[in-house]
Amino acid sequence: MKCIPIIVIVSEISKKSSLIGGILASIPLLSLLSFIWIYIETKEIEKIIDLSYSIFFLVIPSLLLFILLPVLLKNKINFYLSLLISSVVTSVFYFVMVRILKYFGVKSF
Repeated sequence: MKCIPIIVIVSEISKKSSLIGGILASIPLLSLLSFIWIYIETKEIEKIIDLSYSIFFLVIPSLLLFILLPVLLKNKINFYLSLLISSVVTSVFYFVMVRILKYFGVKSF
């Protein structure tokens, strides 16, 4: 519930400036809060390092959503269908990325 004001603020700013809205939306707030929480709770730097690497590698497939969604919308595909398709494709690429990382022996996976 506490993140709702952030979503509203970013949405309202995005209506006026997609650049500023994009900058605000791209701030990895959840990641930063997770790092802080893990550190306060455990003081285990290795866990923060592992989480940081995991986030880095999983950002790559998430970028597909931001490429595919506007392409679908520009091709006049219904908004909700575009959102569904881009989310499903992104989810598949998450799975593929995890498999690739496991294959190459990346520690976090």
